[in-house]
Amino acid sequence: MLAVGGQMLPNMPPICVRMTTGFGGGVGGTHEELCGAFAAGVMIIGGLHGRTTPQEDTTHCYDLVKEWRRRFFGRWQTMTCNPIREWAKGPHGPAGGCAYTVAESARLLLDLLAP
Repeated sequence: MLAVGGQMLPNMPPICVRMTTGFGGGVGGTHEELCGAFAAGVMIIGGLHGRTTPQEDTTHCYDLVKEWRRRFFGRWQTMTCNPIREWAKGPHGPAGGCAYTVAESARLLLDLLAP
């Protein structure tokens, strides 16, 4: 959220960043479940294209999230924190560990959202 949210959502209140905290390190730092970088991307897409009433159409937002998932999975071959984290920290991974994962995921998201 910090890597892209402030850039794409300039009026983003601080509570939006707080709301993503529980996704860090997988869900609650467990290194299991959904990667926090992916979850933040879904929230950013929702912030840009989500609905504010039940009557609004969700098609465009859902289509962007599906494409975000496709690109994220294509890059990391998983949606789960631990395999991505282990690769990033391992001997064949890049320097920077999760910071690299967040930066690379932010680039993927920005490419998707580029006009």
